[in-house]
Formats: sequence, C-alpha cells, structure tokens
Amino acid sequence: MSQTQRLMLIAPPAMTRTPAFDRAAALALAMQLPLHIVAFDYLQALAVAGLFAPEQISLARDGYLHTHRQWLVEQAELMSKQGVEVSSEVVWVQHPYEEVLHYVNEMPLALIIKDAQEESALKRVFFTPLDWQLLRDCPVPVHLVTNALHPRPRNVLAIVDVLRSEEQDHVFNDQIIDAAAKLAALCDARLKLVHVFDWTAIYAQDIGFGALPMATGIYEALGAAQHETFAAIAERHGVPPQDRHFIEGAPLTSICDFAAEHHTDIIVMGTVQHYGLNKLLGTTAEQLLHRAPCSVLAIKPGRALQS
Repeated sequence: MSQTQRLMLIAPPAMTRTPAFDRAAALALAMQLPLHIVAFDYLQALAVAGLFAPEQISLARDGYLHTHRQWLVEQAELMSKQGVEVSSEVVWVQHPYEEVLHYVNEMPLALIIKDAQEESALKRVFFTPLDWQLLRDCPVPVHLVTNALHPRPRNVLAIVDVLRSEEQDHVFNDQIIDAAAKLAALCDARLKLVHVFDWTAIYAQDIGFGALPMATGIYEALGAAQHETFAAIAERHGVPPQDRHFIEGAPLTSICDFAAEHHTDIIVMGTVQHYGLNKLLGTTAEQLLHRAPCSVLAIKPGRALQS
C-alpha cells in the first residue's frame, strides 16, 4: 500500500451519505492529506445461504458489492470536485476491527473517522462494537462524528486532567492539547481548554462528608493548586487566558454543559485502556463518550495527531 500519510473514513454499510463524509472531506482539505474511504460489508443471511447454494449466493454477493462500490465511487467523485484526493473500496469481512488493524499496519494513517449513531430522543450516543474496539485498542487517533453542522470545525474543546501525577500522564496532557491546537489551527477554529475540579468527589473519597466543615480549607487549597497547575499548562501551550476554563463541579455535566453553551464542534480527549477490564479507564471518559453533545476526537498515549 502507499506510504503517503492519509485519513481513513470508515463508511457505514448502508449506502447513505452521513455526517462523517462531510467532516472527512473538510479535514482532508484542511490537513492537505489524501482520504481513503472503506466500507465493511457482511450479510449473515448471505453467508449462511452460501453453505447450501454457493454459486448462486456468490453471484448475489458480488452484485451487492458491485452496487456498493459504485455508490462509494460516486461519493468519492463528489469529494474530488471539492479538491480532495480520495480513493475508496468495499471489503467483505465479518470482523472489521481486524481489517482496520491491517490498514493501520500497512497504511500510515493520521486519523480514522467514523460515524457514531446519535439517539436524539435519548440525548445520548450509541456506539457499535467496532466503535468501542477503536476507542479502546486502536493506536491511531479516532474521530467519532455525531453531526457535521460545521463540516470544518469552528470550535474545538480540549479536556485535560491536571490530577495526572506520573510523568507519562503529564506528557499525555501535552499530547491532548497539541492535537486540539493543531486541529484548531488547521481548521481556523477557536480552541478552548477545560479542566473540571470536582472537589466534592475527592473529599468524599478521601475523608467522607461527615468531616466537611473541618476540611474545607484543605480542599480550597487543593483547588488553588490545581488551578495553578492548569494555568501553567495553558501558558506553556500558548492558550490565552480568555480561552482557559477552570470549572468547579461534576465533570460530566460541566463538560457537556460547557460544550453545548460554546457551540463546540469537537471535544478532544484522551482515552487509556484499563488493563484487566474491557472498558476505558475513567468513568468520566466513558460517560462523556455517551453524553457529549458533539463529535469526539480520542487521542491515545504516545500517538500524536499528524498533519
């Protein structure tokens, strides 16, 4: 495969143009990278029927794949007219994550883009098993798109956790901000930086609510220390004071409310696998992925957003 760095859009099996198509085209233009679109097809009914009538089912499958390929070619041509260098293919595969890893190993990918299904009635996002595999294990940054009201993002929000204590965690905060800043610069978008200080949760965990009056000063001091650390990180990355937001409150609610109030297009956050458990490390990160009122860009430790 080509060694030119590129973006990859994972198209949905259904032949419908989704928000991720517009976002992928906009980012390809902004980042000046080619785009490869791949759709993973697999119809269980055809696979089972093929056991009994292999020749007929093989023809039916080939016809279906041909129709899907032609549809993707049409979408690619629309993007080409916008100036995007784009290629496309359809792959018949039952377990797409293994195929994604093949692309990761063979094709230098800057970013994987995919739709996340937004359930507006429930005000939450539904993730498929492939989404979770990408978020947990894929080494490449993953952008899950819920909508593309602004295909080229106008407002980017980076979430950092200044409670990270290990050196590698400090580096991870830098990675998150660097990725968000790079994305904002490429798209001529505004970058905002947020840390949420949830002092009540820390207090309840360390001491318990029974001693609340006696330790208020301690946690005021802790908040001041976190604020100082947050300001130092922002200063180091050149984030102006008006775009730094140190918020006190419950992290999930605070971040979602802030993102909605400031018309955020993309939240940039870090995800780390919790070894031994098949989930993301940190309940706030996992819940935010379900509740975020906008699209999410997940950054993994050690992997920067390239451009």
